[in-house]
Amino acid sequence: MIEYGRTRRVRVPVGDEAERWVTRGECLRVLVVVHNVTAATRLLDVLPLFDDDLRIQLMATCTGSSAFMSGTAELLAGTGVPVLPWEQAVETRVDLAVSASFGGQLEVFSGRLAVLSHGVGYTKRLAAPDTGHRTPDTGHGPGRAAPVFGLAPEWLLHGGTPLADALVLSHPEQYERLRLACPEAAPTAVLAGDPCFDRILAARPLRERFRRALGVRPGQRLVLLNSTWNSESLFGDGGDGGDVVAALLDRVAAEFPVDEYRFAAVLHPNIWHGHGPGQVRSWLDRARRSGLSLIDPLNGWRQALLAADAVIGDHGSVTFYAAALGTPVLLGAAPLDSLDPDAPISTFMREAPKLDPGTSLVAQIEGLLAGHRPLTGPAEFTTSVPGESAARLRRLFYSMMGAPEPDHPASLKPLPLPDHEPGTVTVPLHVRTWVLGPGEVTVCRRADPRPAADPGPGGELHIALHEDTRDVDHLDLADVVFRDGTPDDPRFGSPAVWTAEVLRRHRNCSVAAYATGPSACVVRVRGEEPLLLSADPGTDAADAPGADPAAYASALYAWLASYVPDAPVPAERLARVMDAGLRVRTGDRLHRVRIAPLTPPARQDR
Repeated sequence: MIEYGRTRRVRVPVGDEAERWVTRGECLRVLVVVHNVTAATRLLDVLPLFDDDLRIQLMATCTGSSAFMSGTAELLAGTGVPVLPWEQAVETRVDLAVSASFGGQLEVFSGRLAVLSHGVGYTKRLAAPDTGHRTPDTGHGPGRAAPVFGLAPEWLLHGGTPLADALVLSHPEQYERLRLACPEAAPTAVLAGDPCFDRILAARPLRERFRRALGVRPGQRLVLLNSTWNSESLFGDGGDGGDVVAALLDRVAAEFPVDEYRFAAVLHPNIWHGHGPGQVRSWLDRARRSGLSLIDPLNGWRQALLAADAVIGDHGSVTFYAAALGTPVLLGAAPLDSLDPDAPISTFMREAPKLDPGTSLVAQIEGLLAGHRPLTGPAEFTTSVPGESAARLRRLFYSMMGAPEPDHPASLKPLPLPDHEPGTVTVPLHVRTWVLGPGEVTVCRRADPRPAADPGPGGELHIALHEDTRDVDHLDLADVVFRDGTPDDPRFGSPAVWTAEVLRRHRNCSVAAYATGPSACVVRVRGEEPLLLSADPGTDAADAPGADPAAYASALYAWLASYVPDAPVPAERLARVMDAGLRVRTGDRLHRVRIAPLTPPARQDR
């Protein structure tokens, strides 16, 4: 672990004897000034603008001034560029310093300084160091309201002179607020767009891939829970609405069928690195075991934002980005006191629909989706030059260094495709089923920890449980035990071996199911040979890969357990669906499922 201010001095490519060791010593020096992980994410957006230029030497340093230092050293090390201790950085001649935040001693650099925003413009109030203003995130302290971060003299000036040679803005409305709040810094303003949002816009055609990467199936809706940091945020416990997220997670598990809705959470890096990644994962352990995907705060949040059907958010930039994309937003927290009242995000906070804690959450989400009319403000004010940030920023950076730009076009890196995360549910599932007709079953599975309600007339209830559950005492109560894996995983022998072992081990289990892929599973019914259940792609290719194969297993269990007058014996009912197939309804989707012996019967020689 690097202890800031006490790292060893770099000897190459800069240092007292660097000329002796360096291979390319005539480079222009670009210093990336990092405050914390949050600010670093924006700097990582723009570093590729210097790619393929042999004239440039990139370096990085950390101010050590942020309260959120955790994770910063590891992130800087991961960039692969030389990391200078702060004391050496301020002594080193550089041609350009680039920061995405204020704070620390930015006035000490010898080269020219460009400062970018690390959010949607400059919107939040935050007390500058040693100003004595009341801070919105702590709610205490004397004096008037805290200044607007990035636009007020307390942040922008040093000795009455602007700290930055270039203050990068994404929209002219920010310039108007800057001109009124700090006219001394207005001449440094440069309209250069929003590189973060440009990367999001460029990746819009990949939305379906991002959805598949997050395990969102056709017909499922992805709802994103998004929180900025501080006690008044959605994840905070000090807002007017109390501990919103605790109640929200309980309601998600209780109200939303897992086959119809998928949930993911995007939390501000300051939550992760303020409280610790392990603590965040611990807080959300049951939610994750119930299918919630906890999105990486550095690399995956933009892809999740594009994939989302709806966002439950707050006054942070990510929620505003969602609205700018036209995604329906429901505000779970909206503390206007912490925002610049003249910023577009304040207008958005006043106009956007608010979460009602006294009303069904699923009804609110369905109503939000059905009646959505995008507000014009977010799309209008996020950037006035969409798609132009790469060209504008590179032009700015090279002009500040007094160097010609490279001949190749400026470009940002495309968003990478995230690893597949299916959102496996390992808590006990309360499964309600209704047999609608021959071989047709409606399945509704919920991860509610409370006892399930009576499914009503014609309905039945059973428990389905993943073998890797933490609730191991429930395995002997489960009617259906399932897992997922590759068919050739040697740890399980084979799907046929595993299903037989499960039925021997758990005497109350009637059906064991091993999902071998996104649309197929091997199922063994007690007393029967193993079967292969697979989605029938012939009916509607757009439906592939269908529902979770574990839902097929629950539908088969319900069909076999039902009373069918003309097929009173379970073996007869099994034979019927093997001939005609199984039809499984989840929500408003119909999934046709083929059922066949795992090992086809041997051919009879004539």
